[in-house]
Amino acid sequence: MKTFENYSLLNNNTFGIDVQANYFIEYDSVEELQQLLRSDLLRENKMFHIGGGSNLLFINDYQGVILHSKIGGVEAVEGTRTKVVLRVGAGVVWDDFVAYCCTKNYGGVENLSGIPGEVGAAPVQNIGAYGVEAKEVISKVECVRVDNGEECTFTAAQCRFGYRDSVFKRDWKGQYIVTAVYFQLTKNGVPNVNYGSLAEEIKKYPEVTIANVRDAVLAIRHRKLPEPKVLGNAGSFFMNPVVDAGKFKELQGKWPSIPFYEAGKQFKVPAGWLIEQCGWKGKSVGKVAVHGSQALVLINKGGANGLDIINLSDSIRQSVRDKFGIDLVPEVNIIFG
Repeated sequence: MKTFENYSLLNNNTFGIDVQANYFIEYDSVEELQQLLRSDLLRENKMFHIGGGSNLLFINDYQGVILHSKIGGVEAVEGTRTKVVLRVGAGVVWDDFVAYCCTKNYGGVENLSGIPGEVGAAPVQNIGAYGVEAKEVISKVECVRVDNGEECTFTAAQCRFGYRDSVFKRDWKGQYIVTAVYFQLTKNGVPNVNYGSLAEEIKKYPEVTIANVRDAVLAIRHRKLPEPKVLGNAGSFFMNPVVDAGKFKELQGKWPSIPFYEAGKQFKVPAGWLIEQCGWKGKSVGKVAVHGSQALVLINKGGANGLDIINLSDSIRQSVRDKFGIDLVPEVNIIFG
C-alpha cells in the first residue's frame, strides 16, 4: 500500500487537469482495501475511488482521499471446449486484458480494444464500442462494500446493466468498490463486425479473425481519437441520445439523412452527428476545443481547467437542445471536489 499527501492528479486523469488531492492511496489486495475502509483517515475524510482516470473531469482540488486499485491478475476459473471464464483484477489495464484475450483467441472483447482505463470500470460504466458492450461478456462482479468492508459478489442480472449504465452508477453509487470481474468468453469465437465503420475497416484484412478485428478497431480509433498524452481528453464526452419513435420520426422529417441505430422500439442517434450539425466540430474556445476528427471528443489544448471544459460542454448542449430538442447527457464523471 502506498500513501501520498498533497498529491497531484495531473497524471491520473486523461484530460490533463492539474488538480491535487489531500491524500492519494494505492492498494494491492482486498485485505488492504478493507483495512483502509476501517481506518480513521477514511472515516474522517470523504473518499473517491478512481481507475485509470479516463472518464473523469476534476473541477477543483479534491478535499479528501483518492483511492486507486492495483489489484492485478488474470485467471481462468472455468472452461469447456467452447467457453472460458476469466477472473480479472480490477486494477488490470483494460486494453492489456483485451490484448491478452486476443492472443489466446478468446472472443468477446476484441471490439472493445483501445478503450482507456482499467477493468474495474467496465461493469460500472458498461463500456461499449463498435457494436459490443461489456454486459455481453460479464458474468459476475466481486466488490467490497464501503460502509463495512464486506465482500460481495453480484451476478450480471443484479448489476442491471443499461446503455453506459449499471446499478453501480445509480442506486448503489458510492456504496461498493469493484475488486474483480468475471468474463465469459468464446474460444475461437466468430467476431461481431456488423457495426458500420468496423464493417468497412475489416474489409482491408484477408480474413475476419479476433486478432484482425482488434487491429481494425485500433486503426479506427487511432484515426479518429487524439492521444491523451498529446491532447488531453476523456474520449466520448457525451452519450448517444436514445429517442422514442415519435421523436425520431420528427427528426427524420426535418433531416432525412440523420444516422441512427435501432434500439428495440427506440432509436439511438449519434451525438457526434448532432454536434457537427451545430457547427462545433473542430471549433476552439480558448484553451479547449472540439476535436476536428470526432465531434464527441472535447480536448484540452494545454493549460485548461475543469471549468473551461464544462463551459464548452454547456454551450454544445445548448446548441443541440435549441436545434434538435435533445438534451445531451455527459458520459464523463464530473468531480467538483
